[in-house]
Amino acid sequence: MRVLTILLFCCFSVFGFSQKDQQFDAANALYNDGKYAEAIDKYEAILDAETHSAELYFNLGNANYKLNNIAPSIYYFEKALLLNPKDEAIQNNLAFAQNMTIDAIETVPDVGFSRIINNMVNTFSADTWAKIAVGGVLLFVVIFLAYHFSYSSVKKRIAFITSVVSLIIACLSVAMAFQKSALDKKNNPAIVFSQESRVKTDPNPKSEEVFRLHEGTKVWVLETFEDWKKIRLADNSTGWIPFKDIKLLKDF
Repeated sequence: MRVLTILLFCCFSVFGFSQKDQQFDAANALYNDGKYAEAIDKYEAILDAETHSAELYFNLGNANYKLNNIAPSIYYFEKALLLNPKDEAIQNNLAFAQNMTIDAIETVPDVGFSRIINNMVNTFSADTWAKIAVGGVLLFVVIFLAYHFSYSSVKKRIAFITSVVSLIIACLSVAMAFQKSALDKKNNPAIVFSQESRVKTDPNPKSEEVFRLHEGTKVWVLETFEDWKKIRLADNSTGWIPFKDIKLLKDF
């Protein structure tokens, strides 16, 4: 009976994937026929079924770009880039979509020691750093045992140095994993969806306006207060924006 249940589950799973593939192919056919709005509806139906992939978001971005939907096209290209950050096609199409935005915001780069550290930390994901740490610990144990059971002074010296280096690498990797995790939590990007949004000094509609943003602009959320979000721009300008005017890129 248990085996039958597992087989039925597998059959239904395969059937479910087959249906999603058919929906995706149908959406692509609509896109190729120039029926972009209908293709978007099909792609979004797949998303509603909790299916996420870089290819799906990429196609949604392309379809919205064809209809000059600035914010949605940038939003979906950014979502695709989160899943596949090294894909050149996604990067290029995102750049094209960003050219349609009104706001020209200069990026302020990191400088000095913090830039070096951030570049090192961002080399790998937190999971990869954790795996390197585990590998370093295992290597330390193996080399240390080799040191302990070796009778040659030369081999002992080499084993000792190698074990110390592997332990240092493991400790550094643990620190990098925690730092990367902390950076990822702070990195909370969003896209402005409102045609024009007035950013305020405080989370209050009556407070002073500091600047205005337009659809498609990327911001980073720093804080939340009721229906307001404190945001930072690429030039490090900050202010409060109504939550309804933006859409978060990461699902929490």
